[in-house]
Amino acid sequence: MPGSPSPAIEDYLKTVYAHTEWQPDPITPSVLASKLGVAPSSVTEMVKKMAAQGLVSHAPYRAVRLTDEGRRQALAVVRRHRLVETWLVREMGYAWDEVHDEAEVLEHALSDRLLEAIDARLGRPRVDPHGDPIPHRDGTVSREPFVLLAEAEPGHLGRVIRISDRDGAVLRELDVAGIGPGVVLQVTDVSADAVTVKAGAEASGRSLAREVASAIWLTA
Repeated sequence: MPGSPSPAIEDYLKTVYAHTEWQPDPITPSVLASKLGVAPSSVTEMVKKMAAQGLVSHAPYRAVRLTDEGRRQALAVVRRHRLVETWLVREMGYAWDEVHDEAEVLEHALSDRLLEAIDARLGRPRVDPHGDPIPHRDGTVSREPFVLLAEAEPGHLGRVIRISDRDGAVLRELDVAGIGPGVVLQVTDVSADAVTVKAGAEASGRSLAREVASAIWLTA
């Protein structure tokens, strides 16, 4: 699309944004390189280019932060990505662990007109299949106060608002267990290796490994 940033820049913007969406620590160039699967030298050159375009602020060996314009463009990419994921699940029969890679491709190709049509057809969804909030057209984002299940205290009762799509195996495991956005969980026990929860009206709890609990966000 004329005037749009390149797919590579869009990927960088989205990655920088996503890193701080659910935790406060800014992203470093080395972490950015790891997440994108590129060499640190490539990150250095791209960050310089993005800084020259006013999209990020960065000093050598320091964290990378989005400027206001960088955040605006990042949210536009995130909106396309999450609407595509939602469309693939609702309309095309994809499972929630199958949509990320498809959306990575399609997010760079959708026109604003087609995106608007998809949004309208889906009924203006607020969240994607994993519970991640879909930015509004004006660039605002609505998100509830949250706590990571792995950090919740025994007795905490909360509704699942988000599950990370980073690991497809975790998504499939939780799908089998019937745990997804909207399900109410109560933390009954916490150990070094696992978190035990009861889902809904279950009489007994189920143990979730720490790496699984670290992929689940509850209402605070």
